[in-house]
Amino acid sequence: MKNSLLVLLISLCFIDACNEHKIPSVTTFAGTGAMGALNGKGTSATFSYMMGVTVDASGNVYVADSHNNLIRKITADGMVTTLAGNGQAGCKDGSGDSASFFNPAGLSVDKEGNVYVADTHNSLIRKISPEGSVTTIAGIKPSGLRAGPYDSVKLDNPQGIAVDSSGNVYVADWAKDLIRKISPEGKVTNIAGNGNPGAADGAGPASSFYLPEGIAVDAAGNLFIADTYNNMIRKISTAGIVTTIAGKKTKGSADGKGPSASFFHPAGINVDKDGNLFIADVGNNKIRKISPEGIVTTFAGTGQRGSNNGPVADASFYRPFGVAVGKEGEVYVADYQNNLIRKIVY
Repeated sequence: MKNSLLVLLISLCFIDACNEHKIPSVTTFAGTGAMGALNGKGTSATFSYMMGVTVDASGNVYVADSHNNLIRKITADGMVTTLAGNGQAGCKDGSGDSASFFNPAGLSVDKEGNVYVADTHNSLIRKISPEGSVTTIAGIKPSGLRAGPYDSVKLDNPQGIAVDSSGNVYVADWAKDLIRKISPEGKVTNIAGNGNPGAADGAGPASSFYLPEGIAVDAAGNLFIADTYNNMIRKISTAGIVTTIAGKKTKGSADGKGPSASFFHPAGINVDKDGNLFIADVGNNKIRKISPEGIVTTFAGTGQRGSNNGPVADASFYRPFGVAVGKEGEVYVADYQNNLIRKIVY
């Protein structure tokens, strides 16, 4: 009896140890890999060059299906539907398929389930209610119509977008090399950058960026920027101070701390509840991770172009662009060139 109990205890300890050291693996969550706009379950659906991805508190995943000019929704069990857009390039507000977008890129979702869209080629910021009603909250439409109660600031191909717990929306205004803030009332202000390409750290307009594409906000209100053409990851503190936390201007794929690490056109960026950053390193075909201490590692991907699933060290991507972290720590990837939504689970 004692021997049997000892064997059981050893077995339980072994199982616990395996669970603690379980290797993350990559799966295909949605998409066939072929270009298209079909709805359906999981790998029966199709997409066309998706850029942005975000996930809400219920586990629903939202995708900026960029070349289809659609915003898609994937339920936690993998059912793909079209949330908004009619597939035609346009900037019309309205509900569901009466609305239109033009190459939407970044997405973010707030605690009420509203989805915010960086409608890139329209140079607008759009908001989609949980019921699918689309409104324009910032920017100037091609017709000259201004959005919101304030005189709208003209945006120029915004790419990244993030929303904080207070409803403030942050935008990586790509072609203007600026980081903008939109208050819940619709007022647009500049919080970092001076409008000229550069890589200077500092406060507010003393800092500079070079075509930034990704933006994320943590629970404390700090912003993190994928400064794409500088190949750097930047941080904007709640006091508005910009610092470089990883990377250098030289393209590369080195892991390490701070400037000893390197990236190649990082784009999507997201942060988990523990303060770890996940970055879609587009040019390297990898998903990178930065710990709160600033240590950069390769989280998933061999660096070779491909669509292989499996353990993260053996999996492959092809120009992954968007990245989002779910409530259980799972990571979703908009695998742009593969037309797939990938999921990395522990």
